[in-house]
Amino acid sequence: MGLEFNLTLKAEDIVPIRDLVLEVSGVYFDENKFYFIEKRITKRMKATNSSSAKEYYRLIKFAEDKKELDELIVSLTTNETYFYRNIPQLESFAEEALPLILAEKRKKKDFRLKIWSAACSSGDEPYTVYILLKENVPDFSKWKIEIVGTDIDHYILEKARKGCYDRRAVKDIPAKILSQYFVEESGLFKIHDEAKKYVEFRKVNLMDRREMRRFSEMDFVFCRNVLIYFDADSRKEVVNRIYDSLNKGGFIFLGHSESVGKLSAAFKLVKFNKSLSYQK
Repeated sequence: MGLEFNLTLKAEDIVPIRDLVLEVSGVYFDENKFYFIEKRITKRMKATNSSSAKEYYRLIKFAEDKKELDELIVSLTTNETYFYRNIPQLESFAEEALPLILAEKRKKKDFRLKIWSAACSSGDEPYTVYILLKENVPDFSKWKIEIVGTDIDHYILEKARKGCYDRRAVKDIPAKILSQYFVEESGLFKIHDEAKKYVEFRKVNLMDRREMRRFSEMDFVFCRNVLIYFDADSRKEVVNRIYDSLNKGGFIFLGHSESVGKLSAAFKLVKFNKSLSYQK
């Protein structure tokens, strides 16, 4: 059983734990967010029968396996997502950026297309990308298409692999597309198994250099609404690694409030009709 008494943490209890989370994941919480993380830390303390913040810190810092540290990080990260999120940006991808890449590849007779959805949560984004490709690539069957969705949360990735969503998640999908790519069962919407042949999910920490080196020859990277949770150094590190993962001419799409402007001069800003992107 967990501890039965209430645990109240002071700022000095939270700081070492916060800093360890930052070091491992790049996710940063300043002091005005301590009320938020205190609840989640104390919940994990109770789950592990830790009687003090110091004891819990020692557990996550020095345990041979990092399972509990992973559990804490998962509890501190949010999974807000849905299909067709930020439609103007997706239209820029499908109508402007994608044709550019396809045209260049057709010239070289290179029919491989690789797309990475970083911090993909429950899979709404990579499956959206799959649908957009099916709808906008006339010779779709000719291409070897790889879509990789990654996240730090192993629980949410299991949901992504199942591909089953509530009505809220699919609210922005046009009715014709929804009926074409999903089956409705008991109020839930299950994506067709065909989509799962093209979308792979992996547990990846964006701050893990070894894991990040495995990503290469990407044509597009979607890293939307992720960098806002990182501190400045971590943001720069992640952006540089994503740059390395892209093919020359490849694009990165960020959240509407994010920019690589101050993080890397290597990217070229591209102004599409409906949104911005950055090109290698």
